[in-house]
Amino acid sequence: MLFASLAAQASPLSAQQIKDLQSLVSQLNPIQQAWVSGYLAAAAQLSGQTAAPLQQSSESAVLTILYGSQTGNAKAVANKIKAAAEQQGIAVKLTDIGSYKTTQLVKEKYLLIVTSTYGEGEPPESAVAFHKFLFSKKAPKLDGLQFAVLGLGDTSYEFFCKTAIDFDEQLAALGGKRLHARADLDVDYAAQAASWTETAVQAFAPELKQAAGSAQVIAWPGATATAAHDSAYTKETPYLAELSVNQKITGRDSTKDVRHIEISLADSGITYQPGDALGVYFLNDDKAVEAILAATGLDGATEVQLAGQSYGLKTALTEHLELTQSYPSFVEKYAEATANSELLELVKDKAALRQYLDSRQTLDVILQNPAPLTAQQLVDALRKQQPRLYSIASSQAEVGDEVHLTLGVVRYDAFGDTHLGGASGFLAERLEEGAQLKVFVEHNDNFRLPDHETPVIMIGPGTGIAPFRAFLQERDQAGATGQNWLFFGNPHFTQDFLYQVELQDYLKRGVLSKLDVAFSRDQAQKVYVQDKLRLKAEEIWTWLQQGAYLYICGDGNKMAKDVHQALLDIAQQQAGLNAEEAEQYFDDLRQAKRYQKDVY
Repeated sequence: MLFASLAAQASPLSAQQIKDLQSLVSQLNPIQQAWVSGYLAAAAQLSGQTAAPLQQSSESAVLTILYGSQTGNAKAVANKIKAAAEQQGIAVKLTDIGSYKTTQLVKEKYLLIVTSTYGEGEPPESAVAFHKFLFSKKAPKLDGLQFAVLGLGDTSYEFFCKTAIDFDEQLAALGGKRLHARADLDVDYAAQAASWTETAVQAFAPELKQAAGSAQVIAWPGATATAAHDSAYTKETPYLAELSVNQKITGRDSTKDVRHIEISLADSGITYQPGDALGVYFLNDDKAVEAILAATGLDGATEVQLAGQSYGLKTALTEHLELTQSYPSFVEKYAEATANSELLELVKDKAALRQYLDSRQTLDVILQNPAPLTAQQLVDALRKQQPRLYSIASSQAEVGDEVHLTLGVVRYDAFGDTHLGGASGFLAERLEEGAQLKVFVEHNDNFRLPDHETPVIMIGPGTGIAPFRAFLQERDQAGATGQNWLFFGNPHFTQDFLYQVELQDYLKRGVLSKLDVAFSRDQAQKVYVQDKLRLKAEEIWTWLQQGAYLYICGDGNKMAKDVHQALLDIAQQQAGLNAEEAEQYFDDLRQAKRYQKDVY
């Protein structure tokens, strides 16, 4: 038993302390035990009293694993690599790349990076500072480094896995030795990631074991503590929750359809924090599935194989495969399976193919190119459905066993028909209140509130307001004294002022210190949140100088970039910084966790 083992060793605990500890642990369930473990590890690190490993290897015999994660996938893969390496007796330091001290890089001997890529080839928010450092004049020579890089991406984007490619090539350019070849994995990455993990660990193991000599490494301090987030429900094992509320919160004449969604988590034991996201699995539209079966001439009862499991084709199409988001690899596979000469010619021109897919869902490609093929060929051409992540719009301190979302419904007309997004159409149109859906929490430690006394500036136009509603609920319930300033924008005041009554109540009660709104279409000249920022430049700069935390949530392709530019302009105007110095100022804020983004 654990405590017998502790007693037998040179434990720093007295016999009575061991007895007391055993008594406490016996009263806790596994999740509570994990939380206490994570709490104690973090507390020890903060106090500088982290216990040494029982038999500590030299620093040169440690594998450092960094992960840069936008949606949690890279983090999950990095944890699996850590477990596989430790099974081989390798000491591992696992760290979020956003928390990694770049001055440590020159000292590393063995490094493995797992990273996603965001948007148009950009690093995930947590990896921005590391990426800039690696390509800066400050980057050191890395002649003593042996490394490997694993990329997670989405082939529907033009710059597939670009961040992983950047890291891989630049580490080599700085003198590092590539110990294992990089892999660039698409959204259905699980099997390939497991295979890469096995071969990568095999590549590192001899080097590390030789460096470690005969010392057996039992534990290593400083590894990322994630135990506090442990839950029985994950992406692989989601919780079957209940939809409680589906309420439209934009006006009748709005150009947007935004829903306030409430989901019951009763009896699940699931916990989340403001800043986290909710993963939602969905069912595809029955009409879309029937249309595909008709276009291909297939029987929905035909058995097919998917990830080693057997399903009826209709079930596979409804529950497990992607029919809405389009991506180039499907067109290529479908063209080959159906011998469609036009599509085969199209896939040769990547730019033309992406333009073709801009307005088409995967469903459209099939319906516009009907042809016979086998059920298994169709399944093999499609990729596995991925859950959609939504920023959580509630604090458990206020709503208890519920989770709230602010959902923008994807809806557009094309090819003579109305198109809906996969998950947003499911939640808004096809799932009845009281019906069940599969969900899980994706924790985001890179989007967190500071202490209760620190002021915060929140910039969240459109559905980007979601996490800031959670922030305000949390601070209200905690009686926080830190000031809160919100910038919100949307097209029209009368149609699109999301959570207007709540925000006005927060403003009246002083929970919300300042509220600036930008309704872009209510006047001849369009006004956006970045314009409001510039108008309040002096006060924003004052808040930042007083230690305020700065948050952005919403569209990452345009809004977040425009807001960032406005902030750079403010820094230059208010502090007399040049462009490079302004960028460095916000890089420093990012490193200090005072500039955080949740963009999509």
